[in-house]
Amino acid sequence: MGELIIWLIIMVPVSALISGIGIYAMKRKKPMWFWSGSTVSEEEIRDIPSYNRANGIMWIVFSLIFWISTIAGIFNMSFAGVIMIVGSIIGTPFLVIAYNRIYKKYKA
Repeated sequence: MGELIIWLIIMVPVSALISGIGIYAMKRKKPMWFWSGSTVSEEEIRDIPSYNRANGIMWIVFSLIFWISTIAGIFNMSFAGVIMIVGSIIGTPFLVIAYNRIYKKYKA
């Protein structure tokens, strides 16, 4: 029972944080950035609301890995760990690919 509580204390905020990044991206008025330390200027993007919406959806879809893992941990901790690890290893490169496609699509 103790490991489940620790799992939930860690995973719920992490999952919510990643979902929050997606919500923040959707509501942002200026273009959302992806890479740490870089920004995207308004002149670079031709349709900022659509660009930000696509970024937000990308992050929310990525957060689903963590939410599914969080819920799976209630039933089987080992399976939840596998979901999180495999999902993160596979999902992270897809984030980069998805962002590059989004950027190219909305680039001015």
